[in-house]
Amino acid sequence: MKKLLGLVISGYIVTSSVALAESSLVVVFPQTNHQTTAEKIFFLGSAPPNDQVFINGKPINRSQAGYFSPSLPLRLGENLFTVRHQNQELQIKVIRLSTQPELPQGLAFAKGSLTPAADIARLPGELICFKAIAPPNASVSVNLANQTVALLPQPQQAQLPSNLAALTGRNRPTAQSTVGKYEGCTTVQQLVSQTLIYGNNITSGAVVPDASKEVDLGKPQFRLTLNGKTITQPGAGKIQILSPAQLPVAEVVADAGVARTGPSTDYSRLTPLPQGTRAAVTGKEGEWFRLDYGAWINSKETRILPGAVPPRTIIRSVGYRQLPRATEIVFPLQVPVPVSVQQSDQNFTLTLYNTTAQTDTIRLDDDPLISRLDWQQVAPEQVQYTFNLKKAQQWGYKLRYDGTTLVLALRHPPTIGRKNQKPLSGIKIVLDPGHGGKESGAAGPTGYLEKDVNLAVSKLLRDNLVQLGATVVMTRDTDKDLSLPERQAIIDQEEPAIALSIHYNSLPDDGDAENTKGVGTFWYHPQAHNLAIFMQNYLVKKLGRPSYGVFWNNLALTRPQAAPSVLLELGFMSNPNEFEWVTNSQEQKKLAKAIAQGITEWFGSVR
Repeated sequence: MKKLLGLVISGYIVTSSVALAESSLVVVFPQTNHQTTAEKIFFLGSAPPNDQVFINGKPINRSQAGYFSPSLPLRLGENLFTVRHQNQELQIKVIRLSTQPELPQGLAFAKGSLTPAADIARLPGELICFKAIAPPNASVSVNLANQTVALLPQPQQAQLPSNLAALTGRNRPTAQSTVGKYEGCTTVQQLVSQTLIYGNNITSGAVVPDASKEVDLGKPQFRLTLNGKTITQPGAGKIQILSPAQLPVAEVVADAGVARTGPSTDYSRLTPLPQGTRAAVTGKEGEWFRLDYGAWINSKETRILPGAVPPRTIIRSVGYRQLPRATEIVFPLQVPVPVSVQQSDQNFTLTLYNTTAQTDTIRLDDDPLISRLDWQQVAPEQVQYTFNLKKAQQWGYKLRYDGTTLVLALRHPPTIGRKNQKPLSGIKIVLDPGHGGKESGAAGPTGYLEKDVNLAVSKLLRDNLVQLGATVVMTRDTDKDLSLPERQAIIDQEEPAIALSIHYNSLPDDGDAENTKGVGTFWYHPQAHNLAIFMQNYLVKKLGRPSYGVFWNNLALTRPQAAPSVLLELGFMSNPNEFEWVTNSQEQKKLAKAIAQGITEWFGSVR
């Protein structure tokens, strides 16, 4: 895959500077043997502006400088392209892969199609579902715990586009053939074989419920019958039924455990769980645990506490203390339980799970940030605290466990310079030049790398901000490797007023690179939304640039909650005409100055 959003997709194949010097015709993307599932693909490259460039004998559009990025259709399988400029010629092969399942030939299941594909654990009575891909008109079933579960052919269903489709404007489902797809579900109660003794004879008796023990049911046996012939094949994953009376208890050992809506990184993130959080495990899928409040977490971020009972706590009074730059709310608990956060305009809501209130008294003095604290028991073991705030703009928060006590720190607004000072005096800003080192980011038609323009513009921006009185912290000021967690840690440690990540954009294979251009802004926490909207509108108007749009997006550099964090995509490396603007040194200076002016005006608007 290619690079998108300046950091989402990596792996852009870039022609080296040596190769650029030796050849006047350059195709940066795709390289030969590139594989994709897209219906079309764009070719990114350059050639001297004299004469035409042809792809498979047809002339293509180019910018004044000779850059090009036409999109061409792909058929399934191999696609051969000849790119020619004068007497130079490049041969490129692109392979389009099918998104439809490959049906097996003859009496067989499709390779890797049997589901569950990993070991799973469920509670008694929960649905356990099975899937297989087999020839049409076959009879398919599964045997599990002496049950036979019929797997039936499935009706046609919609195939959802990827999340990236929202960025190309083609976010529509498409019809997907389900020929050869078989599915079925069952439930299993807590079962254990009971041994009966009659005189000197030992026999296996009835299978009876026993809720005090886990039961391993082994691997399901898939059965396929076609044209009078039958095969059986064990599933890849074992199935376990958990004991509700003896659920394992997991404790989060990561600094911030990544809670998700499902058992893989494909599922959406939820509020991170502070280190020390405990919860009962009510399901397993491969290396993922389902926690008792519904979220999933990778087991590598936890440890099992032998002998621990499912965590439950009461809460009585709530503590309060004012610090120089934050207000801390202290929640004394018996055990550290899962939590979640929801922000909205002038509200900050914290939910405690597996918690029952015994609260009669809460102290909250007149606070520079909080006007009132409301609470309610919204469910039998779920307590919700809503902080009504005095202003709509929020400046970041931190959540941690001190032993079994939950501490929530809400940051106060920064102190902005007085009239006789520079406008950004007292303001700390973290600038993150995207990519660096081996992470090159996107490439333009000449092979010029995004990491280099990110750093160049960030340095110019830093200089402008410092002249306005700001204290600027750069995550990197050289071309070096810096991981996403390291960048996040800098923001968390520095606690700036705001954090900006500087990037340039590109598109997935099927993007319209010739026509897609403009400034884009990305945010994640509601506390960053106002900043994102303001900067987008300001840059588009001030510079006369096209607007690509404002996006809520779960990116590593929009996720930090310690400060409003925004990611700017300042133009498209993949657009031939915009690339000329992106690489123009005078335009870079104008851009840096405009960003600095926009930041100054935004701080003035939220005083």
